[in-house]
Amino acid sequence: MTQEGTARTAGGSVHLPVDEASAIASGTHGDPFAVLGVHPLGTGLVARTFIPDAAAVAALTLDGAPVGELQAGAAPGLFEGAVRLSGRQPLRYKARNDQSEWEFVDPYCFGPVLGPMDDYFIGEGSHLRLFDKMGAHLVTHEGVEGVHFAVWAPSASRVSVVGDFNAWDGRRHAMRHRVDSGIWEIFIPGLDAGHTYKFEILGAGGERLLKADPFARRAEFRPATASVVAADIRHEWGDAAHRAHWSKVDSRRQPMTTYEVHAGSWNRHHDGGFLSWDELADRLIPYCVEMAFTHIEFMPISEYPYDPSWGYQTTGLYAPSARFGEPEGFARFVDGAHRAGLGVILDWVPAHFPTDAHGLARFDGTALYEHADPRQGFHPDWNTAIYNFGRKEVLSYLINNALYWAEVFHIDGLRVDAVASMLYLDYSRKQGEWIPNAEGGRENLESVHFLREMNKAVYASHPGIVTIAEESTSWPKVSAPVFDGGLGFGFKWNMGFMHDTLAYMQREPVYRQHHHDELTFGLLYAFSENFVLPLSHDEVVHGKGSLLTKMPGDEWQKFANLRAYYSFMWGYPGKKLLFMGQEFAQRGEWSEARALDWDHLDDPRHHGVQLLVRDLNRLYVAHPALHARDCEPEGFGWLIADDSANSVFAWERRAPGTPPVVVVTNFTPVVRNAYRVPVPHGGVWREIFNSDATVYGGSGQGNLGSVTALKADGATHLELTLPPLATVMLMPG
Repeated sequence: MTQEGTARTAGGSVHLPVDEASAIASGTHGDPFAVLGVHPLGTGLVARTFIPDAAAVAALTLDGAPVGELQAGAAPGLFEGAVRLSGRQPLRYKARNDQSEWEFVDPYCFGPVLGPMDDYFIGEGSHLRLFDKMGAHLVTHEGVEGVHFAVWAPSASRVSVVGDFNAWDGRRHAMRHRVDSGIWEIFIPGLDAGHTYKFEILGAGGERLLKADPFARRAEFRPATASVVAADIRHEWGDAAHRAHWSKVDSRRQPMTTYEVHAGSWNRHHDGGFLSWDELADRLIPYCVEMAFTHIEFMPISEYPYDPSWGYQTTGLYAPSARFGEPEGFARFVDGAHRAGLGVILDWVPAHFPTDAHGLARFDGTALYEHADPRQGFHPDWNTAIYNFGRKEVLSYLINNALYWAEVFHIDGLRVDAVASMLYLDYSRKQGEWIPNAEGGRENLESVHFLREMNKAVYASHPGIVTIAEESTSWPKVSAPVFDGGLGFGFKWNMGFMHDTLAYMQREPVYRQHHHDELTFGLLYAFSENFVLPLSHDEVVHGKGSLLTKMPGDEWQKFANLRAYYSFMWGYPGKKLLFMGQEFAQRGEWSEARALDWDHLDDPRHHGVQLLVRDLNRLYVAHPALHARDCEPEGFGWLIADDSANSVFAWERRAPGTPPVVVVTNFTPVVRNAYRVPVPHGGVWREIFNSDATVYGGSGQGNLGSVTALKADGATHLELTLPPLATVMLMPG
């Protein structure tokens, strides 16, 4: 329902009383639609408008026919007068002063755009097309083209659209309040895409707030913070085959090797400027195809004000960042990636939001999107606000955002950041700094409900999409379906694998024999979730150094360790993720402020690591034994798990209807000759991969391409040459 009132017309007078006129002129009137525009007066009609810089105003029909001259009202800028019309209809005003003359169509002559069904579904929290209704949209309303604005601010006493089209004057386009839903809306005729705007909000206490649009689909380039009116994405998609493939397959049984990218620092112009989406498409997509990655995962690309936050403190969840050009550019990038066979995954951040003045914090003067109590609504790790997941409007805002990226930009997946911080009320908090749930526990039941509802909505409406949780605790069934008591994610990052294996690899080889279980322990839980093995940006920032510099030994050993480690990981069960720059062993710690050190590739050692990662990806994709049962225990079997003295590990990867692959890793700098590895059957076994190959920068030790299995003591085995600090892979035939 909209808030309607009856103008007090002083016993039939055209003129508003002084108090109402003053409220219009000061921008404090609670219901300007009740007095501005065209209204009945006796047997005729009266028109009123507020144009503060006009000296005279004439009323016209939309086709330009004059219908009356308006007189100055009881407050500066208010004009009113009888108009010669047969019924209520939109008016055009011709305003003039000493310097100029201009015309515009009166927004207060139009009815609401939103309807009662919108109010119903919004109130119920079940509206799954909010991104078509909220924010700024180019529409044709009552036969006139313009822009419809809508924003949720239930505690505001007045909300206006301000922008470059009205001198940022909050008195000029005060909005209609839909009391039932708490939404304010206005249709402004004549506006087009490209205008900058914000919402000026008067809080219940009279405070004046200037907020960017939570649903803005485009934003200004930082440090500017206004929203930008954007047209609908106009793009002819050519990715039907890609989407059809992923909608039909079980993603758990498909190869997924993901290249994690920070769009602002993968590469840059010579002057340090950002590449546009089209420039990224021209360079990044062919690179990923050549490197045989199957997916690109972008760190957050929705609009954010502060570069060192890497996008994790977003203020514009619906707007691709202006750093890389217009939103259509991102659509072109995704389409280009799909046509080349690459999926695109976005880092998505519903765990927290920054408290910048133009953002969501205390949006209408109250804790609207966040909890009022800092024990629930403030995140101590990041000094940010936490969404109030118990509020249905907040859930709708976030769930609609997930659906928006899937529908409008055809993205293939959402990697949800910091899920652990969402699941526990006491996350990073001491006793007394958090509030237990209704059952007295530490679990955030409202957040659990949100995650389940988000996953249900995304998977139901977009077959083929995947959601991936960054979750670092032992919360059960993160990647199990909601109907089975799970959170509903498709995959979960295996943080245990990352921590244990990096801890092992950083040890001098002579000490590794005492920490053998750091590499075997992970197989006890490797199939409890659908895991992604992540070597992400988090491992190469904040003083941690690069992966190469974590490795022990001299220069040769550092590279050999890294090659052996990558190869171990690619042979291990689970989907793969590698952060940009680590595929060529970047030496320096990653910084968002500069491009990767691509000149490293002039060094054969770095180029060798790049070739190794490319070939590992190709092997992983080509051989179903390495990927088709990544998430199922029948896809893995230990061959040697207990040779701690030699720091050797061997296992078999398998999948139905395809030859097995045997993976053997020697994590010491010693060549081991005639090393026995049991295998499932006899015959010739080909060495299909060797991380010590000279092309990768290794010493060239190996098995001359193949080995014939032998029988001894009733068992079949291979007698292998194990290169130093290396991984080899073999398959029958």
